[in-house]
Amino acid sequence: MKDLMKAYQHCETIIKQHSKTFYKAFMLLPKEKKQSVWAVYAFCRQVDDIVDEGMNPKEELFAFRGMFADFLKGELPSEDPMWLALQDVFNRYEMDVQSFHDMIVGQEMDLYKKLYNSEEEVLHYSYHVASTVGLMLLPILAPKNKDILREDAIALGQAMQITNILRDIGEDLERGRIYLPIEMLEKAGYSLDDLNKHIVNNKFISVWEEMATKAESLYEQALSTIHLYPIHSRAPVKGAAHLYRAILGSIRKKGYSVFKKKHYVSSEEKNQIITQM
Repeated sequence: MKDLMKAYQHCETIIKQHSKTFYKAFMLLPKEKKQSVWAVYAFCRQVDDIVDEGMNPKEELFAFRGMFADFLKGELPSEDPMWLALQDVFNRYEMDVQSFHDMIVGQEMDLYKKLYNSEEEVLHYSYHVASTVGLMLLPILAPKNKDILREDAIALGQAMQITNILRDIGEDLERGRIYLPIEMLEKAGYSLDDLNKHIVNNKFISVWEEMATKAESLYEQALSTIHLYPIHSRAPVKGAAHLYRAILGSIRKKGYSVFKKKHYVSSEEKNQIITQM
């Protein structure tokens, strides 16, 4: 019991350190559900870190996939406390195992695919790296309505991932990745050379806004069924959606300067958003 408590604290430290937005939103949950969210986040973070920071990401991801297979057989694959916390979550809830597999596939895409041609391809990628998180969390947040809410949970993940893409254009370029659809850039007459030169002009803004509009329609879709979540889960899901969506407004206010700085919603703005919900 003591070890389990420490395992959950370890997971909480990870989310607190890496995603203040999610941490703030999900702090509103009852304790058991909140801890379960921390454990799922720690799993996702570990896969993400392997791909972005691993010394041999392909081998490390292969090993992690093996660990997850062992975990599903009822074993604790390593002494990492994340597995202990996750085991408790799987014992408590009817978890969607496929979404965990799909998340690993999504992170693996970043090892092989550097360019995305169409909006459809970006949405496919966004499902794998972000919507899967929503599907992992649904059995915790809304166990009775998880099947009805599935499509809108996918939409929320895609909206959040497109927001990440629009915020992290400069950071992704440094890693040799371009998630803005090439077809959209070409249609606007904005070249990859312009992108690499960090040119912010009307052509760039038109592409950015087209993707932002897509994200905003997905946020609307996701929030249309918020009433189907239990009362205690509504505020965290709504909070996460509103806090993330506010990043788009912040970028607009700062003149679309996405190449040199990372945009955040300030703590003051976050508190304001949460209290206005």
